[in-house]
Amino acid sequence: MPSAGDPTDTSDADEPTYVTTFDPDTGERASEAVITAVAALVGKRPVDLEPLYEAVDPDALDSLIDHARRADTGSHELWFPYAGYEVGVRSDGRIRFYDGAAPSPA
Repeated sequence: MPSAGDPTDTSDADEPTYVTTFDPDTGERASEAVITAVAALVGKRPVDLEPLYEAVDPDALDSLIDHARRADTGSHELWFPYAGYEVGVRSDGRIRFYDGAAPSPA
């Protein structure tokens, strides 16, 4: 379930609005985790949200995460706007949500 902030993130500036995780090691799909988390954030059922494919190709997102984990080249992250949030999905299973625009990469 999404939570406000994240105690493991020590940066003070540009804190995400919400953070949640998924477990790619168990086959959990990033695209499904995004939809489930956003539905919880906005208080809707997943089927009542706009289709994820209008923001990002769900199969491409899942493939990117799977490939990044197999390649073992560190953590990778993909950002896209969805349902009023900027969503950052990391290959380590972390998903960050920002209201409006995401912060600039450091």
